[in-house]
Amino acid sequence: MCLAVPGRVIAILDDAPLTRRAEVDFGGVRTTINLAFVPEAAVGDYVLAHVGVAIARLDPDVARRTLAELGAPAPPEPAA
Repeated sequence: MCLAVPGRVIAILDDAPLTRRAEVDFGGVRTTINLAFVPEAAVGDYVLAHVGVAIARLDPDVARRTLAELGAPAPPEPAA
């Protein structure tokens, strides 16, 4: 079974179209993923990620509900 999980974009690391990468927080675990399929994703957005690739941008309420259903903590809100 495969699972895609929501995470919050913390920083954009590379903005080239095919190699666009970001640091993403998955409930306290931060990792780098590819954002080529979601070029509109920005810092603070939630994305749905599968095997190191963001496959969709998520509404924040949907992301929080999904994390709650999975029993995972939501990443903290970014500092203003």
